[in-house]
Amino acid sequence: MTVSETMLANAIRALSMDAVQAANSGHPGMPMGMADVATVLFREYLKFDPAAPHWADRDRFVLSAGHGSMLIYSLLHLTGYARPTIEDIRNFRQFHSPCAGHPENFELAGVETTTGPLGQGLATAVGMAIAERHLNATFGDDLVDHRTWVIAGDGCLMEGINHEAIGLAGHLGLGRLIVLWDDNKITIDGAVSMSSSEDIPARYAATGWHVVSCDGHDPADVRRAIAEAVADPHPSLVACATKIGYGSPNKGGTSGVHGSPLGADEVTASRAFLGWSHEPFVIPEDVAADWRKAGTRGADLRAAWEGRLGAHTDAAEFQRRTAGDLPEGFSLEAYIDSLIANPQKVATRRASELALGAINVLLPETLGGSADLTGSNNTKTKSTTPLTKDDYSGRYVYYGIREFGMSAAMNGMALHGGVVPYGGTFLVFSDYCRSAIRMSALQRARVIYVMTHDSIGLGEDGPTHQPVEHVMSLRMIPNLDVYRPCDIVETAECWELSLQDADGPSLLALTRQNLPQLRTEKSENLSAKGAYRLRASKADRRVVLMATGSEVEIAVQVADALEAAGFGADVVSMPNWSRFDAQPESYREEILPEGVLRVSIEAGVTFGWERYTGIGGLRFGIDTFGASAPIEALYDHFGLTAAKITPQIVAALDT
Repeated sequence: MTVSETMLANAIRALSMDAVQAANSGHPGMPMGMADVATVLFREYLKFDPAAPHWADRDRFVLSAGHGSMLIYSLLHLTGYARPTIEDIRNFRQFHSPCAGHPENFELAGVETTTGPLGQGLATAVGMAIAERHLNATFGDDLVDHRTWVIAGDGCLMEGINHEAIGLAGHLGLGRLIVLWDDNKITIDGAVSMSSSEDIPARYAATGWHVVSCDGHDPADVRRAIAEAVADPHPSLVACATKIGYGSPNKGGTSGVHGSPLGADEVTASRAFLGWSHEPFVIPEDVAADWRKAGTRGADLRAAWEGRLGAHTDAAEFQRRTAGDLPEGFSLEAYIDSLIANPQKVATRRASELALGAINVLLPETLGGSADLTGSNNTKTKSTTPLTKDDYSGRYVYYGIREFGMSAAMNGMALHGGVVPYGGTFLVFSDYCRSAIRMSALQRARVIYVMTHDSIGLGEDGPTHQPVEHVMSLRMIPNLDVYRPCDIVETAECWELSLQDADGPSLLALTRQNLPQLRTEKSENLSAKGAYRLRASKADRRVVLMATGSEVEIAVQVADALEAAGFGADVVSMPNWSRFDAQPESYREEILPEGVLRVSIEAGVTFGWERYTGIGGLRFGIDTFGASAPIEALYDHFGLTAAKITPQIVAALDT
């Protein structure tokens, strides 16, 4: 006996309402409302194989409306993924269950990206679609030929990042991107009409998208709309008219089913309404068998693909890139040796450009870009031609003034695999990017943020553009490596480390102003330890001067003055706090010994430096906003000169 599509969709509804009810926490409405759409998608259109969840040419599915996480957990379980098991689903939202409140990419195969902050899933999917087209242009249809699918809700489409993301996708003509909009007209507060009267289809059409609508509870109509989207060369928005909490006779269609369990009585009533007579978490065998069969649909496609891969002349290179491995023996040692041989005084943003000139030749997988600041961020090199809708083989994306959208798209590229994305903007605009940077760190995505104009050293643009609190606040994000290099050599070292770290993002804070080359002797990658003794004291050590970036030069000048006065002073360059904190205690004690005055110098807030200086140490920085003036006047005004710092250290030593 054939199992109806309605009964297959009801399996999703039952698991969703049961899991949320058991947890007494969660969002049952979206999975119940989108169950019919998801059933058509997973049974007929999505290319995947639960037996090989990391198959490189699988379609990517992104649940942008991550609060409805039971939708994807139900689908993964029903289609035959190893996990989540039914026991995992029983433990929805419980400690150590992979079925977290919102989907997490590091918990379950089949979850392509961590979602929850609304809008970011869709924006991340734009990056996945860019990566797919780029790799297709590089390796051809035989190896790369898949789509990116998104289920998004009203909130995803309201968030500001949605405007950035769809504008970029439309401009690049990403026709392999299809968004299924859960058009249920309900938010947590109530009807969408309470807060929005926007014509969303018109907005999407205006940005170059194909738009089609359907009845989200009519499988035939859903099928028609998806088929139209697949056939159209533009990115597509499929507006699926649904009833949130479909199947709940008393709460369906209301905000009451959005973010709360249905309640025991309503679960019982919903079972009766849906004709679902089975106990909680029980899927009848005929329904389970039909879903498992749907999960095997991609096995033959994968096997054929593996045959093509085995015969492909670029198979080894493709596998290296999609595995996230750098070429064997990758190193910038030869480039750094050339810097030692020919010292240069350059801004670290220029030093980054020079390093990228070497990197982009060695690593064809790098994919750069900037949020309309290419000439200021120095992110484009001779090896990186523009990526456009007419030439996806390019390796440089002009993101426009879309810092948040750029950052989320880079997350998608990194999670898709096969590329190593980097993108630039001013450090002060990291505030626009911050939520996506946090998601990079949470998802362990290798994304490299190139943030220039890193302090009052940018000068006349004034306090709106002068970062003060930014470096310190970014250091607080777990699993984010924040680098602030002091010269051209450290910049190259920090780039090398960023590229070698496949398990998380990096951020390079770079100067506008020129800095002298302080490293002039060949050595190992000293930045790898986070902090190191750049210069040892000549007289008996009385002071350890710690600094980052442009202020390391000032620390050297202070050390010269202190040594001339008979006070021995070490200079410690500290490009990366988290790496230093990870060193053995013996190394940290060697670099920052007890019994001496510890002093920090950084053109930013002093908050946080006390962990290294101690309460009795000195901290020189800026605990106000900056000002509009030439760089020399600003450094003098804020007391960040050797002439103003040295006397205060001497006074502290004399007390």
